[in-house]
Amino acid sequence: MYRDIPQLKAEFFKAMGHPMRIRVLELLTERERPVSEMLEVIDIEQSHLSQQLGVLRRAGLVDSRRDGSSVTYAMADERVAQLLILSKEMMIDRYQASQDGLIRR
Repeated sequence: MYRDIPQLKAEFFKAMGHPMRIRVLELLTERERPVSEMLEVIDIEQSHLSQQLGVLRRAGLVDSRRDGSSVTYAMADERVAQLLILSKEMMIDRYQASQDGLIRR
């Protein structure tokens, strides 16, 4: 079981490895949202959003529920929000360090 952890982690990060999926997850950290609302916020075609949500759902990062013709998505595990915050802080720190000449490009 534990020897599979590196593979599982790689699959987890691969599922998050697209800018649009990160954007969707960031939206869902605020609250659950129906697809129609996400389309208003994110400049993306409905079919592309559906593909990205499918990847996130299959990876277990989001949950969905149908209410009539509407589908609402929510974070499956709130710890993903913490991971997104931490990674954003890391990117900001790295950017600031590169601006200060601390990191060579």
